[in-house]
Amino acid sequence: MLYPTNSVDKLGFTEVKELIKTHCLSIMGQQMVDKIQVMHNHDLIRKFLHQASEFKNILQNDAPLPIHHFFDIKSLANKAKIEGTFLNEEEFFQVQASLSTVFAVISYFNEREGQYPNLEALFEHLPIEKIILKHIDRVIDNKGKIRPNASRELMDITGSIAKAEQDARRKIDHVFKNATSSGWTADGSLTVRDGRLCIPLLAENKRKLKGFIHDESASGQTVYMEPEEVFSLNNKIRDLEFERRREIVKILTALTDELRPYVPLLLSYHGLLTKLDFVRAKALFAIDIEAEMPVTNNDAGIKLINARHPLLMLSFKKEQKSVVPLNVKIDETDRVVVVSGPNAGGKSVCMKTVGLLQMMVQAGLLIPAHESSEIGTFKQIFVDIGDDQSIESDLSTYSAHLSKMKMFVEQANGKTLILIDEFGTGTDPQFGGPIAEAVLESLNHKKVKGMVTTHYSNLKIFASNTEGLENASMLFDNVKMQPQYILEVGKPGSSYAFEIAQKIGLPQNVLNLARNKISAGQKKVDTLLVDLERDKKEFYDAKLAFEKQQRKVNALQAENEKLKAYYEENKRTLISEAKQEAKSIILNANKLVENTISEIKSAQADKDVTKNLREKLNNELAKNTVKPAPLKPVADEIKIGDWVKLNDSETTGQVMEIARDNLIIAIGDLRTVAKKNRVHKVSKKEVPKEVRRSFSSQTDSVANFSPEIDVRGKRGDEALYEIERYLDKAIMMGFGTLKILHGKGDGILRKLIREYLRKYSEVDRMEDEHADRGGDGITYVYLK
Repeated sequence: MLYPTNSVDKLGFTEVKELIKTHCLSIMGQQMVDKIQVMHNHDLIRKFLHQASEFKNILQNDAPLPIHHFFDIKSLANKAKIEGTFLNEEEFFQVQASLSTVFAVISYFNEREGQYPNLEALFEHLPIEKIILKHIDRVIDNKGKIRPNASRELMDITGSIAKAEQDARRKIDHVFKNATSSGWTADGSLTVRDGRLCIPLLAENKRKLKGFIHDESASGQTVYMEPEEVFSLNNKIRDLEFERRREIVKILTALTDELRPYVPLLLSYHGLLTKLDFVRAKALFAIDIEAEMPVTNNDAGIKLINARHPLLMLSFKKEQKSVVPLNVKIDETDRVVVVSGPNAGGKSVCMKTVGLLQMMVQAGLLIPAHESSEIGTFKQIFVDIGDDQSIESDLSTYSAHLSKMKMFVEQANGKTLILIDEFGTGTDPQFGGPIAEAVLESLNHKKVKGMVTTHYSNLKIFASNTEGLENASMLFDNVKMQPQYILEVGKPGSSYAFEIAQKIGLPQNVLNLARNKISAGQKKVDTLLVDLERDKKEFYDAKLAFEKQQRKVNALQAENEKLKAYYEENKRTLISEAKQEAKSIILNANKLVENTISEIKSAQADKDVTKNLREKLNNELAKNTVKPAPLKPVADEIKIGDWVKLNDSETTGQVMEIARDNLIIAIGDLRTVAKKNRVHKVSKKEVPKEVRRSFSSQTDSVANFSPEIDVRGKRGDEALYEIERYLDKAIMMGFGTLKILHGKGDGILRKLIREYLRKYSEVDRMEDEHADRGGDGITYVYLK
């Protein structure tokens, strides 16, 4: 139940229907759109939503549905149903084209069986009678004209007409040639008058030929004559034409008789085409407003996430502006949300968004909100928006409001959604406020759900102290003195009446006079609200700064862990190499000793030979003994930024960090850890130019690199290419996080990016940005 009946206009639902109608291909589809209404059957609502969602998926991700022709075959079927009537050539062509579309659509879904179950249900158990098309194709060609060979008689008549026309043409050409050679004809060629081929003769020569004059020129100097020789042939052609027409009527009547038993099936096909046109229009509108299918249930409740007003969204699109999303929850705990805040701050738009999206869902339409939004089912929707004063009914604005309040209080229940704009206005605030509070209390007792907007302080206080009611406010930047159009649930908002008046330029003495006229209590309430909002903004800014600092700490910690890993890896490598070298030395020494002993034995311990062998053994052992490289004295203390060279190699690097006796050295793109006593300091001149240039370019790239990339508006493959490049740089430079701005849209790009990044072993996890700063339109990538 909708009350009042003009609620559909007040909330913009009528305008939504008009926009959907623009996408219809047929009048039948538009007629179905006109019949759209709010439903209360949850199963039916879900079915319609799934149909629209599946068709939207086809339009965006699948091959085009073969919908080419939509004709009103219902009226043609009804005509064919009457005995003695027949469909003409054009009407049969419309039936033929429509049936071709029906069968192509059914074939399309059969190829995708099970992929679109709710759309498939539209033609479930609908038989495919292609025999109808065969009957029509036998008579009507693909241009909608009757085939010359539709019957033997028609073919004979058509042949006779062609022969008679040839004879008549040959005869009149002969007469025209003779008349021209005699100089009787006027300028020009043969022409048609009254459906007859005639010769243009000069008026003075009209007696020189026998025939029938059909016309003359405006000046009277030329007459158009049908020669006597041709007259009988043309009459024969006309008779044949009449005979051909009678045969065509006979054929079409017989074809209509063949079609008559299939009239009920034609009506079913008509219903399918109409529904497809209707669902297609809903899906196209859903694409226009970037709509999704929310989670639905049979409970009375609302949870909107990143919701936008569809009409406002379309209007802003033309101006290349974006709508601030709405997040609000109405459930058993917070049944009625009391919204306050400044004028022109978005209170009414917020409430209308809730009402319109609820109506759209209960009418089977997708809505511009995140797919995780939850929409319940309400049996009644009561709306009080705008001025409904009536001269005829002798109702003032306030009387009209009170009449609605009476209806609300008497008829509302736990399955009722109420939407009241500027609650309590229209009369003396001293009395309007208490009456509004009493009405709100009564509605709360009935467990109704909904949203009301107000400027009355007593309603804000009542909401803060009453179970089931929840305050909310539209945020206002009291520094820039402009609304932010963001709904914040949990606290009331100031009307900022004096601040707005001051910004507009109302004289200061008038403002002071006004301040003196309001009560001290009201001043205190309004001041507290303003201070609360200011404190809230400061806290929010501090929170943002803290989170930014935390991300820096995390990045530094990740870099430290990476350096530690480099150190451990280098340590293991050096120990392994030293062990391998020692093993090789021992092996060679053992072989040398064994060979020496063998030679001494073979020389039978000759003194000279033994002495020579001993000297040779000592020399060989001396050669294979690893002596530590002499340490070059360090002239100066090594500092961060100094260039150093490893003592046992020609490798040069720059000191990045010093930790006690350990140095963290940058060698090209790599980082290594070395003891101070294993390096010696070198001057910058000793460092090769290519090493300095490489390090300089690397340092510049690190300094200029920002671990944040914006791929909004890019195609999937372009976005992945950019992200891959940035990810490689971030890993190489030791960054711990990467921020990707991909936008929300339909979530396709977000899903594609996340699935791609999961393939990287370096990626630890991915998270959405905070809802207040972009939500699922931004992905944080945390690297291992």
